[in-house]
Amino acid sequence: MEPAEFRATVEAAQAGAEWAWSRLYRDLAGPVLGYLKSRGAVEAEDLLGEVFVQVARNIGSFRGDARSFRSWVFTIAYHRLIDERRYRSRRPVEPNDIDRGGGPGGDVEQEALQNLGTESTVKLLGRLTPGQQTVLLLRLLGDLTIDEIAHTMGKRPGAVKALQRRGLERLREIIETEGVPL
Repeated sequence: MEPAEFRATVEAAQAGAEWAWSRLYRDLAGPVLGYLKSRGAVEAEDLLGEVFVQVARNIGSFRGDARSFRSWVFTIAYHRLIDERRYRSRRPVEPNDIDRGGGPGGDVEQEALQNLGTESTVKLLGRLTPGQQTVLLLRLLGDLTIDEIAHTMGKRPGAVKALQRRGLERLREIIETEGVPL
């Protein structure tokens, strides 16, 4: 989005224009959902909804360009994910009928084919430290800069660079030694 178009879209969203909310959601929902799923969110779609509810609550105070808006939304997603993990650690989930296979299902073959690439990537990333995973996913899916990630995670840019470097080195090492296809 061009800077003038972005400003007009945010101003319209701040005024409650439906088209503006649709545009902001359409531009960011996919990457944010990908980030949440990759970080193991149990109910990623629900969490995505919570992220955008928070964006709606706070958009009146937002000031900045498209890049800072993207960073702001991913910061909200990062914090909502932490909140979800805390909540789930205090309240373990009981399996329901769907979890046991007793409920309605979709096209399992189609779902499996769609998830093959995602599953192998998630497994590969799962071998990294949580900090390395977060940094790499925010860089790749969130398209955030080192400084934006540092702000999101409450770390210094040097620490984020180190996490990124070590994470990439570890991935290269795994791929070279084990021949893991991407």
